[in-house]
Amino acid sequence: MRGAMFVQAYGDAARGLIGLAVFAAVLELLPRIGVVSHVYFPPISAIVVALVHEAGRAAFWVSLFLTLRSWAVGLAIAVIAGTGVGLFIGSFETLRRLTASTIELLRPIPSVALIPLVVLLYGSTIRSTLVLVVYASVWQVLIQVLYGVQDVDPVARQTAVSFRFGRWGQLRHVVWPTTLPYLMTGIRLAAAVALILTITSELIIGAPGLGKQIALAQSGGAVATMYAYVLVTGLIGVAVNLVARVLERRVMHWHPSVRPSMHRARTP
Repeated sequence: MRGAMFVQAYGDAARGLIGLAVFAAVLELLPRIGVVSHVYFPPISAIVVALVHEAGRAAFWVSLFLTLRSWAVGLAIAVIAGTGVGLFIGSFETLRRLTASTIELLRPIPSVALIPLVVLLYGSTIRSTLVLVVYASVWQVLIQVLYGVQDVDPVARQTAVSFRFGRWGQLRHVVWPTTLPYLMTGIRLAAAVALILTITSELIIGAPGLGKQIALAQSGGAVATMYAYVLVTGLIGVAVNLVARVLERRVMHWHPSVRPSMHRARTP
């Protein structure tokens, strides 16, 4: 069974690497045959060389650390706040109805629309980035948790009441298992949104991080270096998505949505 899982994982990784190789070949070829100007879009080999050069500078690793720190802290705050508020609001039907219109009013507001406000309040600091990241990410978690609480089986809830489960017992044994799949989906979505807003805020506001380095490279005419930093942000996005999916599978190993895929992987 482990051999079958290894073969499947190896096959998926191989297909992914082939796709990346083809994509890299296209990026290398387009500037060299003149389809796009190498002044504005250098070959991927030049971008990789610039990335290797930047990786030898301490400023690169400091910027990477600052971006990852802003992303992680903002995501953690959004997950904790979204989960807590979602469980609280969803547990009371009256409260859910009272807050529904407010949530629907605030949720569509783009985080970038708050940039002038956060700059006035906090300037070009990590606090400005955190405000934008939390505001954009918390809705992904909050809405999913609300959906999860509403999806609780009324029969299961009434059964818990008949067995004299208190509110905490109902939350732990009935509401939480139903809500957890929704929460994991919300976390996966929020992780991607948090990364996007982290880079965007650094790029526009000038807060320290990879986004600021992209802006500095662009303004200085270092096109290859700019794309090198863009490539790093893309690699971070891939890593974030992979980690989120692995975490989701580990946490949700008992759920029917995960068990079939695990069973197929174990089948010889």
